[in-house]
Amino acid sequence: MTDTLIQTLDVALGERSYDIVIGPGLLGSLSQHIETVSPTARIAIITDETVYELHGQAIEQALAGRQTHIIIRPAGEAQKSLANLEDILDSLFRAGFDRSDLLIAFGGGVIGDLAGFAASIYKRGMPFIQVPTTLLSQVDSSVGGKTAINNQFGKNLIGAFYQPQKVVTDTDLLKTLPARQLKAGYAEVLKYGLLGDPAFFDALEAGLGQDILDLDEAALTKAIHVSCATKAKIVAQDEREGGVRALLNLGHTFGHALELEAGYDGDLLHGEAVSVGMEMAFRFAVEQGLCPVADADRVSAHLAATDMPRISDMTHLLHDPAALLKHMGQDKKNESGHLTLILPRKIGETFIEKRADREAVLRFLTQLRDEA
Repeated sequence: MTDTLIQTLDVALGERSYDIVIGPGLLGSLSQHIETVSPTARIAIITDETVYELHGQAIEQALAGRQTHIIIRPAGEAQKSLANLEDILDSLFRAGFDRSDLLIAFGGGVIGDLAGFAASIYKRGMPFIQVPTTLLSQVDSSVGGKTAINNQFGKNLIGAFYQPQKVVTDTDLLKTLPARQLKAGYAEVLKYGLLGDPAFFDALEAGLGQDILDLDEAALTKAIHVSCATKAKIVAQDEREGGVRALLNLGHTFGHALELEAGYDGDLLHGEAVSVGMEMAFRFAVEQGLCPVADADRVSAHLAATDMPRISDMTHLLHDPAALLKHMGQDKKNESGHLTLILPRKIGETFIEKRADREAVLRFLTQLRDEA
């Protein structure tokens, strides 16, 4: 283990506070990290087939001597359903778990959301630890306590705010991550520069971004630390998204609409949708006279330079602007029938527009379809 690269962050939420530990080789010391938050010997591990095939032996070795119950689900966004949630809960009940035992979410954002929600409702709540295995989950979804599943009306519409006891982020796990998944995670890294840290975006633009995609260890640790520190600060101010936390959804309202249109069939990853959604948010802000064209052009240029998904890659999902607008109308941030969007004033400065003009959004989506 490279101790000089191990970093610890505190998510300051009073009695619900917890640490995020970041660095290489941490999976091997998972048992020691568990000791700091839970003395239990009974542990349920929820993972997916892909992660278990790659890292199942390693986590079992790390937890040798403890009583473990492993629940392995197929990979993919389709797992975030009521039926699959019920299967997980049934498995916990059959194994006789109680709410003093520990659950570990060992996977990417899908597993983190699904396992975290299961922990939040199993016997009214059992402790859980996040061990994220994708860049997207390491920089974003494992932190902040959002847990949820999807339904026919949209993404993450059934869920709870439920904080983990700890997040153990082993950057070595990213070495087996496919390039497509790595880029999906990079979208969330980029988001943190665009929403409130222009110097971070400058660094990404100047080469840090490519270093991250090349799996440079120091670059990964820096990106994860900056992203998690930004999110932790925002979550500490607004744990349940009553205000400033909504800024973390830059690109997500457009992106979630694309995901729903794609049907959660694996054709479009969440991070890919966010990448496109952020470009859409900047272009829409330009159309509304809110953001300089030059800033939107910089965003598009950086996406192109790092070979990230762009609007031009989504022509097959833009054919029905009215359907996309309807999907956006299901967004959790909407209030009293009004459409909420997170929009940029410039790179590094965003705001919450709680009464976005639906007709303007429809015209924008129609324009994108016609340009395709």
